[in-house]
Amino acid sequence: METHLCIPAMGPEGLRAQVSEHFGSAPYFTLYHTASQETQVVKNMHLHHSHGACQPLRAIAGFKVDAVVCGGMGARALMLLNQGGIKVYQGRAGTVKDLLEAYHKGDLVELTPLNACGRHGCQ
Repeated sequence: METHLCIPAMGPEGLRAQVSEHFGSAPYFTLYHTASQETQVVKNMHLHHSHGACQPLRAIAGFKVDAVVCGGMGARALMLLNQGGIKVYQGRAGTVKDLLEAYHKGDLVELTPLNACGRHGCQ
């Protein structure tokens, strides 16, 4: 199945970038298309926000995204992404490539309001 993924990253290194601990405060997003295996790195222009004020759809506006794979995300951001038709999966720290491998193996858990973060640093 063709999917457009968004993974929050600490740097612009694409597949080699370390995954950001939390979606809303990630400096970059690595976008990955599963069918073509193409990557694109986008700077997060909405990086600075007070906790609970993340605007996830705004941060990735203009890009085709079907799912986000991240270490953690608050319930409000999760709800907004889900309302926009975007699924969210929780992965562990490592590189973007590590999370993509886990995604392809089916090893990731879909985030729900019950397992969403209540604070930063919740991995």
